[in-house]
Amino acid sequence: MRISKFPEDLRVYEHLIWTCRPDVVIELGSQFGGSALWFRDRLRTAAAYGRTRGARVIAVDLDMSEARAALAAVDPAHEDTIALVEADVRDPALPRRVEALVPDGARCLVVEDSAHVYETTIAALRGFARFVPAGGVFVVEDGCVDVEAMRLTPDWPRGVLPAVADWLASEEGAAFERRRDLELYGLSCHPDGFLRRRAQPRS
Repeated sequence: MRISKFPEDLRVYEHLIWTCRPDVVIELGSQFGGSALWFRDRLRTAAAYGRTRGARVIAVDLDMSEARAALAAVDPAHEDTIALVEADVRDPALPRRVEALVPDGARCLVVEDSAHVYETTIAALRGFARFVPAGGVFVVEDGCVDVEAMRLTPDWPRGVLPAVADWLASEEGAAFERRRDLELYGLSCHPDGFLRRRAQPRS
C-alpha cells in the first residue's frame, strides 16, 4: 500500500508511539490508507510489548473510497481496528463523531495531515487538541509547504505554520509547546509541527 511520508518521520512516529504510549491514533487526512495501516501495525507491536492497551486508528478524509478498497484488499478484517470516517476536518461536529469511536480512557496521538492550508490546520488544532493527554503529542504534518527551500512546486498550498503559530498563541494552545528536538533525524516534512501537551500548565 502506498504511503506518502518521509522514512525519517516514520521513525519519529515509532519513537512517539513507544514513549507516549497511545492506544489510538487519530489521523486527519488518510489519502491512500497506507499510513492508517502502518500506524495500526505499529500500535499492535507496541501492545505486544505492553506499551499500550490497544491498537486502534481513526482515519478521517473527505473521500475514503480508495483507502477502503486498498485496506480491504490487504486486510479484510481491518474494520475491527481501523475506523474510516468520511468528513471535512472543518466540520464542527466532527470531533464529537470521533470521540464516540475512542474507547473510554484511551490515550491518543493526533496526526493532522489534511489539506495543508490555514483553515484546515487551525480547525484540526481547535477541534482535536482535546484528545491529547498530558505529555502526549499532536503532530501537524507538512509545515514544509511554508518553507521556501522545501517547496517542490509553486502550486503547493500554504498556511500550516501560520496556523500553528496563531493557535499556540491562543489560550488553548498555551497548553502545548513546540518540540524541535523531536525532529530526530535532521530531516522532516513537519518542521515546527511536533507539539507536546505540557505535563504541567505554564506558570
